[in-house]
Amino acid sequence: MKIIVPMAGRGSRLRPHTLTVPKPLIPIAGKPIVHRLVEDIAKVLDEKIEEVAFIIGVDFGEKVEKDLIKIAESLGAKASIYYQDKPLGTGHAIMCAKDSLEGPAVIAYADTLFKADFTLDKNADGVIWVKQVGNPYAYGVVKLNEKNHITDLVEKPEEFVSDLAVIGIYYFKDVAVLKNELQTVLDENIIRGGEYQINDGIEGMKQKGLIFVPGQVDEWMDCGNKDVTVETNGRMLKFLHQDGEKLMSDSVKITNSEITEPCFIGENVVLENAKIGPNVSIGDGCVVKDSTIKNSLIQNFSEIKNAKLDNAMIGSFAKFNGDFTSISIGDYSVLE
Repeated sequence: MKIIVPMAGRGSRLRPHTLTVPKPLIPIAGKPIVHRLVEDIAKVLDEKIEEVAFIIGVDFGEKVEKDLIKIAESLGAKASIYYQDKPLGTGHAIMCAKDSLEGPAVIAYADTLFKADFTLDKNADGVIWVKQVGNPYAYGVVKLNEKNHITDLVEKPEEFVSDLAVIGIYYFKDVAVLKNELQTVLDENIIRGGEYQINDGIEGMKQKGLIFVPGQVDEWMDCGNKDVTVETNGRMLKFLHQDGEKLMSDSVKITNSEITEPCFIGENVVLENAKIGPNVSIGDGCVVKDSTIKNSLIQNFSEIKNAKLDNAMIGSFAKFNGDFTSISIGDYSVLE
């Protein structure tokens, strides 16, 4: 089994945090979004992952590539790195990894997290993960027939079609079939909204009689902007806490401080006269003094003093000293 991860977009809605780090590498509960994504997919599939192929931007840099290789290797898989040099859509991004598009595979966009507990239907030619939503008009949705087969993919329908929204994760029994259909999309220059879309490749497969079924998830968590990323961090912390996962390093130094779970606290963090939690992630090497922090995400090696933070997101190597509450400052920023 392979996992294909298109992630060439940096994530403009999450700036300033994505000015220095691509969105899929922003940590959620102490672990990069893309790392949690591929781990959760591996759990659902419950079989050996042979390869993880990442499609990244040409300007992501050597450190990002090394981090992605480590993520694949943590699953016992080979890492492949491909580049998308122009933002020409999901279909184009997938075809940038065409050398890896053979055999059974999951394609997953690295800007979402999920929780699911179901058995993958490997008798189907494909599975499209969906989540029931209250406002289907804002999403791409699937329409089902009486056999629970997907008959239509409709992008942001103006009239009600279905309340099952596509979350951006797909399984293909043989992803080479999708590759052939997407090659046709490229050759015939089938463009929607200025981009080549995966849906046109899937539609070509369906027209040839291949069967797609829905795979429903229990939770779907977005990481699109600062507010929803902080919210997703809190939700993920609750799930991990309920599962009994250890979230605080033994190397944390605590002086006159209290922690309200769930919280993630990384290696060599220093807490002095601090109230932390609930729903707070603090990355490695941070120092927090004379502060109260809840519902917030702080990355690595940052220094927080005299703060009262709620719904805040702070990057790595940042310094914050002040009375602001719902802040969003990126890596290496100083606000004193």
